[in-house]
Amino acid sequence: MTTTVVTGGAGFLGSHLSDRLLAEGHRVLCIDNLITGNLANIAHLEGREDFRFIEHDVSKPLFVDDEIDNVLHFASPASPIDYLELPIQTLKVGSLGTHNTLGLAKQKQARYLLASTSEVYGDPLIHPQPESYWGNVNPVGPRGVYDEAKRFAEALAMAYHRYHGIETRIVRIFNTYGPRMRPRDGRVVPAFIDQALRGEPLTVFGDGSQTRSFCYVSDLVDGIYRLLLSDEVEPINIGNPREMSVLEFAETIIEHTGSRSEITHKPLPVDDPKIRQPDISKASALLGWSPRVELEDGLASTVAYFEKLLAAEAI
Repeated sequence: MTTTVVTGGAGFLGSHLSDRLLAEGHRVLCIDNLITGNLANIAHLEGREDFRFIEHDVSKPLFVDDEIDNVLHFASPASPIDYLELPIQTLKVGSLGTHNTLGLAKQKQARYLLASTSEVYGDPLIHPQPESYWGNVNPVGPRGVYDEAKRFAEALAMAYHRYHGIETRIVRIFNTYGPRMRPRDGRVVPAFIDQALRGEPLTVFGDGSQTRSFCYVSDLVDGIYRLLLSDEVEPINIGNPREMSVLEFAETIIEHTGSRSEITHKPLPVDDPKIRQPDISKASALLGWSPRVELEDGLASTVAYFEKLLAAEAI
């Protein structure tokens, strides 16, 4: 049986990825220090012989006795609220955590997949963003702790590939949404849905003209799994190229939830990207991948998940 390590496996993306790996016949070792992860995300996997949870901070030395075929490094605070509140931890997991997990892959002669981000492009000057674009990042701004941690992690992964011959894969993840997101994690999808369901004003930063592209989690996981099985070493964008303004998205959420919420505006955060849209031609050509889930369908399951959370909260 193929054994795969997933760091950050109790998080939003890590837990969905673990589900997919198990469905594909993998044995999964889920490693998470629960700083932003949640055991509720993997509660349905408890008791399975092919799944094991290990509570550990991968920024610290990592030792695993098992034979390992794949190491997937998804551990990191990933929302603006998280990495602004946890700047040192974010930098550590992107640097020390990447170093430790690459060391594990080297020791076990395992394939390594790094979860990078569209944030490596910063506030882009090219639109849409292809993998060949080097980015426009402020290294000393408040978002730099996340942006630069991921940029360093990519460089380290490529160094291990070139120097040690490690089979590395790098996925640059664009805005993703779906069940298991935390309601108040600072990202626009859970923030808007939570506010709409509570009847609170939806907070739009700036005039709302900044754009985002939203990919449903099952589509993202499918792209990641295809990348893991591929021979592609260079970074690949995975995301949905359907672009819309934040203001348009807020109006969509209000309509979709039937909420009477109004829209309120607050100042735009420092270095907030004005545009974000993936060029997925490389993923399409090399992986045969493209998103399939329409926004309306993805929002239906996501809103239903948040409705359950609110109902449980009211009990």
